[in-house]
Amino acid sequence: MRREITGFSNPTVKYLRSLRDKKYRRREKRFLAEGLRLLTDARECGRLPEMLVMAAGRNRHSLLDTLERDVLAAGGEVVETTPDILTKITGKDNPQAVTGMFREFDTSLGSLDRDAAPIWLVAQALRDPGNLGTMLRTADAVGAGGVILIDECADPFSVEAVRASMGAIFTKAIAQAEWGEFQSWLRSGAGQLVAASLREAVPYRGAAYAAPCFLLVGNESRGLPEECEAACDLRVTMPMRGRADSLNASVAAAVLAYEALARLDP
Repeated sequence: MRREITGFSNPTVKYLRSLRDKKYRRREKRFLAEGLRLLTDARECGRLPEMLVMAAGRNRHSLLDTLERDVLAAGGEVVETTPDILTKITGKDNPQAVTGMFREFDTSLGSLDRDAAPIWLVAQALRDPGNLGTMLRTADAVGAGGVILIDECADPFSVEAVRASMGAIFTKAIAQAEWGEFQSWLRSGAGQLVAASLREAVPYRGAAYAAPCFLLVGNESRGLPEECEAACDLRVTMPMRGRADSLNASVAAAVLAYEALARLDP
């Protein structure tokens, strides 16, 4: 179905705009992704938006034409609207010419195949959506199986996290669980839990990583709770040669991921 929207008070505009709020995203199980590159990545991963919203007067592009055709063929909806209304929907002053509304996908631990990749990224109480998006992007770059979010983390389907992921929200698996649930799942099969830590830790370079390796980082300000550190099979430390006493959480995950990958897949 194809239609045009020209009024700011249109119910569809209000509905799409509400998806910027976590409360409504959780209730509706829908989220927004903006930009032709992200939507093309989604399509190539077999995920099409239920609704495609395009700005009138946009430049024609073959990828957008393909996306529009596939959405309609799948029974989705294509909406054309003004750039000003698209700005209201996305909350961005200079929005890209296309936005998609997607159904949230399964984020249960049961949806994961732990043997799908040698490494996984795990974040406990990560609160910054930019960090989360960056971690997803890192997971894509290193070929990790995906990102597992423990306890109360930032919403991976927020506009900020989706944007920062640069499309990895669609290419990598995501799971969300409480710490106890994650521990039970992890210990039900093969898996080494590794944390960046200062407690009885060994240098991260050359450490005895084993696949599947789950690399755990903690909250941006508090780090990992003692309970989480104590449950790890391996704790590693990275040298701080300047005044800083720690790395940004997503940066630490990237450093560990590349080192573990080098040891597991030389």
